Amino acid sequence: MTVSFPAVVHAEWIKVRSLRSLSASLMSVFLATAGLSILVCSTLGRPEPDVTDFDPVLFSYYGLNLGQMAALTFGAIAMAAEYKNAGIRVSLAAVPNRALFYAAKLAAVGGLALIVGMITSLTCFFSGQALMDKGLGIGIGDPGALRAVVGCALYFMLISLLSAGLAALLRSVTGALSLLVPLFLILPFVIGDVSNDSGAADFFPDRAGQQVLLQDPSGSLGPWSGLGVLASWSALAVAAGWWALRRRDA
Repeated sequence: MTVSFPAVVHAEWIKVRSLRSLSASLMSVFLATAGLSILVCSTLGRPEPDVTDFDPVLFSYYGLNLGQMAALTFGAIAMAAEYKNAGIRVSLAAVPNRALFYAAKLAAVGGLALIVGMITSLTCFFSGQALMDKGLGIGIGDPGALRAVVGCALYFMLISLLSAGLAALLRSVTGALSLLVPLFLILPFVIGDVSNDSGAADFFPDRAGQQVLLQDPSGSLGPWSGLGVLASWSALAVAAGWWALRRRDA
């Protein structure tokens, strides 16, 4: 009996949504990102007096750095949960084609992250712009606004896939996050400080991907080329995870 790709994706979609830890991670993506962004926009409303390069688009995504940790956790748990209590053996018994199983798992993870990311992005943008002081907010038709809304959703999807791929390689949530947290939160700052040049740090996944959220990006990467760099990181992690799944015993 041949199992179709849509059927496997549907099964993985149900599996991902049924785990409480994954539902909590997805909810945390929204609450952390939108909650902090709305809080900051409503309490501050305007940049500090000495800020000369205020970006109203980026300001409305103030909570993104917190929310991305939840997205990374979601991707890692969604994939690594297969290796808990030998669950991967049951999954591969139902879907012996490992390429089909892996692709369906990634489609479910990426699809859910994209949906939640879009809801989060729309909430952050429209709420943030409405809460800013009069004259500072912009509309969806202004330069960079629509790109940022779409780009934020893609950003959450790509980092979730990056985390899922790494979790498939390491078969561990802890192992994946122990590499991803420094990669996203520590190394870009360390590299920038040590080299006295932010150029190298701009190619780290978070710095590159968040270029799409800038109304007027400047530097070595543009909004879409930066997102392309993040996509390359994700593709590398996904390829490494596939190598591990294909070569190792379940």
